[in-house]
Parts: sequence; structure tokens; C-alpha cells
Amino acid sequence: MKLPKQYRPWHRRDVERLRSRIARARYFRGHGVHSPFVYAIVRQVFMRHTLIGDDHALYDTLRKCDVNERRAIQLQNLYTHCNGKSFGLNRATEIDMGIVTPEASSGEVAKLAAEAQACGTTLCILNPYADKERRECCQQLIVAHPSTSIDNRAYLLLFNGELPKQHFKL
Repeated sequence: MKLPKQYRPWHRRDVERLRSRIARARYFRGHGVHSPFVYAIVRQVFMRHTLIGDDHALYDTLRKCDVNERRAIQLQNLYTHCNGKSFGLNRATEIDMGIVTPEASSGEVAKLAAEAQACGTTLCILNPYADKERRECCQQLIVAHPSTSIDNRAYLLLFNGELPKQHFKL
């Protein structure tokens, strides 16, 4: 006989989810974010549900790659907010924003992160928690990253520029 959900014992993944939610609660709606740059991103980009600006090329590309509509809107708005002029999928050189798709291996992710850092490109890694190997790779990138990073569960943003070393879990 299967017990109702409220009487089932806690599983390991339930505990991990609870820990993750508690860690991220601090940054809910921008509260606890002491960086004006990241606060502006939370309030003006992540909390918007409509596209800003006239250029929707990144949004269209992401939707063709089966990225969730909400996430595609957020990334397009981030691109617009940061005055992006060029983007690319699974590349990091000669562009303003690089998008690493879920198909990229952990080795490719690490290589693209190093290239982005050298070029000053903002890197967005989609599905950083897809599997254990990718999650560990992204955790290593966060630790080694010299600038600001934002973990938004569905993607990890690595900003390369003059920003201080900070990490935010939204």
C-alpha cells in the first residue's frame, strides 16, 4: 500500500531541493543583492515577462533550439539590457554573448568558459544541472571564475569584465 505524500519519508532529492530553495531565498526578487548591476538584472530582466526592445534575434534562435519561452525571454532581455551586438551558440570568441547549449559536453563547456574569459565575453550555460558531470563542471567554473556569476537554475551566467568576484543563486 502506498502512503499519502504527507506520510512518506523524506528522500535525498527532497532534502537537496529544500537546501537549494533556502539558499536561493535570500535573493528572491532582488532582496539581499548588494550589487547594483545584478539588482538591475533581477528587477529589469528576470522579473519581466515580455520582450524589451525591437531586436528579437536571440529569442527566435533560442526558441528554435527548444529553450523554454520564459527563459528565452529572460536571455533576450539580458542581451538587450547589456547592449549586446552579437551572439553565438557554442562559441565564445568575437561575440558579446555566448550561449552553451545542453548538447555541449563538460569538456566543451570548460573550453568555452576559458575562451570567454580571455575574450571578455559573457557566457550563458544552459541546463547547468542536467547531469552530475555538468553540475560538477559548472561548480568548478563558479569557483574559478574571477568575475560575477549568476546561477538561475535553468542557466548559469558568467560575466567577464570589470565586475567584482561574486556569485548569486537566484
